[in-house]
Amino acid sequence: KFFYAQPSGIWNRLWDYFENGTEFGSYPLQIETTMQEALYGFLLGTAVGIVMGVALGLNRFLAQVLDPFIKVVNAIPRIVLGAIFVVAFGVGITPKVLLAAVLVFFIVFFNAFQGVREVDRNVLNNAKVLGASRWHVIRHVTLPSAMTWIIASLHSAFGFAIVGAVVGEVLGAQHGLGLLIKSAQGNFDPDGVFANMFVIAALVLIVEFVIERLERRLLAWRPKTQAESVLV
Repeated sequence: KFFYAQPSGIWNRLWDYFENGTEFGSYPLQIETTMQEALYGFLLGTAVGIVMGVALGLNRFLAQVLDPFIKVVNAIPRIVLGAIFVVAFGVGITPKVLLAAVLVFFIVFFNAFQGVREVDRNVLNNAKVLGASRWHVIRHVTLPSAMTWIIASLHSAFGFAIVGAVVGEVLGAQHGLGLLIKSAQGNFDPDGVFANMFVIAALVLIVEFVIERLERRLLAWRPKTQAESVLV
């Protein structure tokens, strides 16, 4: 029991969290803090990743110029970035949001970039022959085609947003599930560590369900694949 948690101990710890709160405030407050940080980071990283991915996918010269800088930033260990953000912005919400956004950015960026590059050249040429302007080609051909890649990246992106928020909280925070995990680890409390891990997993599954519904709505125009047809 000293090294691992038992199901009964995890359940009792969760019950105690919701019933009596934590040393850092009510348990719903800890969940809300982590979700808020992850959601803000997810939205920020997704927005910047899509814009830069599409822009660099459409402009080869710009992609070649920025490629070394992107690779350098991507090579920096995330824990180091988190420490830098905490030192620069304190223990508030900002460093967690930024760290979550960085993790999300690279996932979405590379998918958006590749999605633009993988657009069928025959379709692009046909659109140009029919008189479509560059903006119309981007809006009606490039973006819809790349959207499949972008939406696919979101399934794993929010999980990384949670990771960024939790790691940021472990490095320095006043509230959050990561802070509770750090406290439980410091007290050699496996029940507390696993209890918070299960809550984080449940939150990710809920958001994954929402993203799946969003994917079906945004990609309703796409013909079903053979695997999807079999499932239906």
